[in-house]
Amino acid sequence: MLRVMILIAAILAGGSLRAEPLQWQGEWPETNFKNSLVLDWSEIRSGGPPKDGIPALDMPTFVAVSQGQEIGPREPVIAVEIKGQVPRAYPLRYLIWHEIINDQIGALPIAVTYCPLCNSAMSFDRRVAGWTLSFGVTGKLRHSDMVMYDRETQSWWQQAIGQAIVGRLAGAELTPLPSWMESWQSFSKRNPHGLVMAEPDYPRAYERNPYRGYDSSAWPFLYSGEPPPHGIEPLARVLRIGARAWPLSRLAKAGELREAGIVIRWSSGQASALDTASLSRGRDVGTIRVSDTAGQDLPHDLLFAFAFHAFWPQGKWMLGQD
Repeated sequence: MLRVMILIAAILAGGSLRAEPLQWQGEWPETNFKNSLVLDWSEIRSGGPPKDGIPALDMPTFVAVSQGQEIGPREPVIAVEIKGQVPRAYPLRYLIWHEIINDQIGALPIAVTYCPLCNSAMSFDRRVAGWTLSFGVTGKLRHSDMVMYDRETQSWWQQAIGQAIVGRLAGAELTPLPSWMESWQSFSKRNPHGLVMAEPDYPRAYERNPYRGYDSSAWPFLYSGEPPPHGIEPLARVLRIGARAWPLSRLAKAGELREAGIVIRWSSGQASALDTASLSRGRDVGTIRVSDTAGQDLPHDLLFAFAFHAFWPQGKWMLGQD
């Protein structure tokens, strides 16, 4: 169903899905559109599904790692490891259908997010500006990246950058948390007593990939911006740390890099979630781990090059040429 929605939206994208604030006010009567960071409203597009048409999940249940037999060894999960708490794995087989998980680990309220169209997997502290927020999916895209909303103020948030762009909280920023995509085999081997999110009670074909072949596309869905510089393919994966981007191809070749006070390690064994019909059978894109020189995990993202260029147009490309 989701793949059908994407195809329909792509056909319509040339005209009727272009947005103006007045268009959205009827659908979002509680959102303050006068308070906005959006300068060009043509950047906001409908992705097809309506508000909450992609249902975010709240407070999921977990099972022991030993009970995650349905997950393939190479299948990607998002790992969240909070000091003093049991490590948790959030399988992409669920996130690819729900995109946001509102959870709490100990006293820390977190949002685990994944935008398949940008391959952006970011986890955030849900506390900001005196609020503890819970997030849903607007059904809107900006530069092909998911626009989230918080249920408390109905403000819109840009997923890849963790910033409110429209509404009462426009300009507020979420605190990113260290998390990363890795294979289920890697997570479960490192955390034999960890937890893995249980299958949600939704009528979804969680073993199937609705974005089959997407990361081999020539151009991103509903993206009208510039291609990345330096001849980098729009859907090439890049590691983003702050406003710097390292091409995954460079990291895979090096295995380990120490630059800008950061230690980056690449290892094989993780399948692309956006390649084949089965998430566990995609081509090997490997796993990235990022730390400072003291070994502390750092927040980062492994997103497509076009998205880095769209949201960090003045960002630095770490190509290893200087």
